[in-house]
Amino acid sequence: MSTFARQVVDFLMNLQYTGELPDGISIMNPFRDNPEVIKIVTSFYSKYYNDYDYRHLILGINPGRHGAGVTGIPFTDTIRLKEKCGFDLKDIRTFETSSVFIYEMIDRYGGPEDFYRDFFISSVSPLGFTSRSRNGREINYNYYDSKELSDTLTGFIVRAIKTQINFGIKTDVCFCLGSGKNYRFLMELNDRLKLFRRIVPLEHPRFIMQYRSGQKDDYIQLYLNKFSERDI
Repeated sequence: MSTFARQVVDFLMNLQYTGELPDGISIMNPFRDNPEVIKIVTSFYSKYYNDYDYRHLILGINPGRHGAGVTGIPFTDTIRLKEKCGFDLKDIRTFETSSVFIYEMIDRYGGPEDFYRDFFISSVSPLGFTSRSRNGREINYNYYDSKELSDTLTGFIVRAIKTQINFGIKTDVCFCLGSGKNYRFLMELNDRLKLFRRIVPLEHPRFIMQYRSGQKDDYIQLYLNKFSERDI
């Protein structure tokens, strides 16, 4: 039986989407775009997940251009990767506000070792997407931003979630980051497939940092309160 870490790394190394995408949408796959990423994620998961323990799953939306879309680690930009986890992705520097929130929350939980011992963070779609703005700038594109994309990706998403559950995920409760479209999509899947007994929505870190930054500490405490109830 492989460790939790080994299963994660094998999953990421073989992660790809070969289906059709809507016009103007591109896929981000850091595990194939940058060989250094596999080294980083192997070291990261070996540090925090080199065991056979069971954990609860936290699902975001999909990797962003400045976080997991670069580092391969959900809600982890290069700054937090180095300062909080001790790994340096050479010659690349990114900043993601969601990562700031998540790692402040992780610090309040007890630090990365304690947090990652209890939780595994992923995304409903484990690969991210980009489009172009009117002035040609590359921007993030969420899997639910068009029905065409979400419909196309559904099979890929279901297979990915089922695979990750087999790493050693407790299925009594799953935490969903995003209380709107991400939560509704995941609930529809769960109603049909019964992947988890229940799904608990939390406001997405990006929404908090962009629109509720003055209440950041309250949201961190809300996260911690919800996490503490997971075994009830």
